[in-house]
Amino acid sequence: ESPEGGWGWVVMLAAMWCNGAVFGIQNSCGVLFVSMRQLFGGDEDKHMAFKTAWVGSLSMGMVFFCSPIVSIFTDLFGCRKVAVVGAAVGFAGLLSSSFVSTIEPLYFTYGILFACGCSFAYQPSLVILGHYFKKRLGLVNGIVTAGSSLFTVSLPFLLRVLINSVGLFNTLRVLCILMFILFLAGFTYKPLISNAKDKEGGKKGKFRFPSDKKICNFSVFKVLSYRIWALGIPAALFGYFVPYVHLMQHVKDRFGDSVQQEVLLLCLGITSGVGRLIFGRVADYIPGAKKVYLQVTSFFFIGLMSMMIPLCNVFGGLIAVCLFMGLFDGCFICIMAPIAFELVGAQDVSQAIGFLLGLMSIPMTVGPPIAGLLHDHLGTYDVAFYLAGVPPLIGGAILCFIPWVHERHKTKQRVKPAEGETTEKMLENESTLVSDAPEKPAKELESGF
Repeated sequence: ESPEGGWGWVVMLAAMWCNGAVFGIQNSCGVLFVSMRQLFGGDEDKHMAFKTAWVGSLSMGMVFFCSPIVSIFTDLFGCRKVAVVGAAVGFAGLLSSSFVSTIEPLYFTYGILFACGCSFAYQPSLVILGHYFKKRLGLVNGIVTAGSSLFTVSLPFLLRVLINSVGLFNTLRVLCILMFILFLAGFTYKPLISNAKDKEGGKKGKFRFPSDKKICNFSVFKVLSYRIWALGIPAALFGYFVPYVHLMQHVKDRFGDSVQQEVLLLCLGITSGVGRLIFGRVADYIPGAKKVYLQVTSFFFIGLMSMMIPLCNVFGGLIAVCLFMGLFDGCFICIMAPIAFELVGAQDVSQAIGFLLGLMSIPMTVGPPIAGLLHDHLGTYDVAFYLAGVPPLIGGAILCFIPWVHERHKTKQRVKPAEGETTEKMLENESTLVSDAPEKPAKELESGF
């Protein structure tokens, strides 16, 4: 049974730090983007926005791209080993990023090595919570995910101060402290549930790989409503990460240094945390797959807010846009797991979320570089933000079909057992008639003679 506390509170704090460190750095990439662009290219290179955008977008994309692989390794080797190794790899990637002299090596050190380490450190922090909490799991998940909002709110200001005082490279070295603490936090993940390695090896401890079905469960794709979900979510995310990467540079281009650009990330972080708390609670009152309508609403507003960014000629307007965007960003994120439970059931939910996160990585990686390319050719981000608002609207429209498909599937499942019962009764009646049929001629023969 889950202890519902005890050492679990230490694990919760470690997981909260993990969530904050990983996504705090990722969401603050807009501040690093401005510094990287100035340091490596300035205004001389006409394609510098495109080249620099690949660093942040590749990093965020790899965090999600590795998710299916991380889920397999977590099942095989346990949360503690995967989290510790992941934090160590992330530390090495971030540290090596501080010694480069051109933008290209950052694609590997920051975009791949650091991001893969973050992915391997992040996912076990969510899995381990289920070892220690059951009744309070919702509350604990809320506290843990609030860590990303807390770091997103505070980190941009810290990064700006550090970059102005010690430069970009020393700032990256300071961020290594966060990853080192994350490395230590991984050792707190004491498992209470045996992993696949222990189950397959038995008491002798011999390691044997489980069957392919246990490692990769592709049966979730047999569910039509899940396939639509796995298509609609990635389709909506082509423009999702564009504001996080390019908004700081857009503000710098339009307003110069007269405003504090980091205030916008502060607004995104605060309202994202509020949105997770509010819409997470609202989702409890929405039955079944109709929870998807919350994601449809969130994508509609995220797309609309992206299109409104170029229309804001006053900095206060951008603040309002970011407040709304953060609120519905929190709505989209907090109901991912509840929807997955509704569509595929508790038994397959881990693999379902892992596959979805992997599919999400592609559009999240491609979107920001395309926006950077448009800026390089047009000299402004206006068209990029207008186009970034279109995919969320398309993805939201695709998701609208899910509740209808899911209810139809459930109706068919209810009808099949009823048909089976009717068939059994018909067979019973037929067997009764067959057993009674020979008796009637015998009686007629007796009466005839």
